[in-house]
Amino acid sequence: MFYFSPTYLIYMIPAFILMALTSWYVKSAYRKWGRVAVSSRLTGAQAAQRLMSTGNLYGLQIQGVAGELTDHYDPRNKTLYLSQGVGNGNSVASVAIAAHELGHAMQDAEEYFPLRFRSALVPIVNIGSNLGWFLIMIGLFLNFTQLAWLGVIVFAGGAVFALATLPVEFDASARAKQLLAQTGIIQTEEEKRGVNAVLNAAALTYVAGLITAILQLLYYVSLVGGGRRRS
Repeated sequence: MFYFSPTYLIYMIPAFILMALTSWYVKSAYRKWGRVAVSSRLTGAQAAQRLMSTGNLYGLQIQGVAGELTDHYDPRNKTLYLSQGVGNGNSVASVAIAAHELGHAMQDAEEYFPLRFRSALVPIVNIGSNLGWFLIMIGLFLNFTQLAWLGVIVFAGGAVFALATLPVEFDASARAKQLLAQTGIIQTEEEKRGVNAVLNAAALTYVAGLITAILQLLYYVSLVGGGRRRS
């Protein structure tokens, strides 16, 4: 099956290495700054509560979620999900992550366009990620180049989604840094460095995700282009 061809590995091994490195970096930053308590002594959940009042986010719920670094905001039910380490911890990492997720809630409340655009892409990407490579495979098998290129276009939705994610995540982190400083949740230069380290490390995962999506798309482009030349 061409999907697991050596050529695919040539394109994707750098992406796999990059994703592994960024995952290690995020966990390393989280564990380092997860051992440094904030001067305010607020937990992640308490910090989120304070920031909700500051941002006039009425009706927002906070719930726990299992796992580590599984924190997220769900705009469908206006709920902030915090892992146990973040919600109950009073570390620099805990308040940084909680504030970042609250940044997404603020985006939702403001109808921040990049967030709305990314949300609109979700059903397209869910369909395209499965349909795209199937159309490519069928198109190449039947020597129907137009169908294969259609599959490439459909599959490209994943790269567009990864690109659309960057401004959403960068903006949420910028909001988090500003709010934490303004409200006094973080107070020292060391705490600011820790917040920057945690959120910047997390941002790298989205950059790595974009690079991975682009490399995968380039593989399919080369596959279809090579199949056309062979035909």
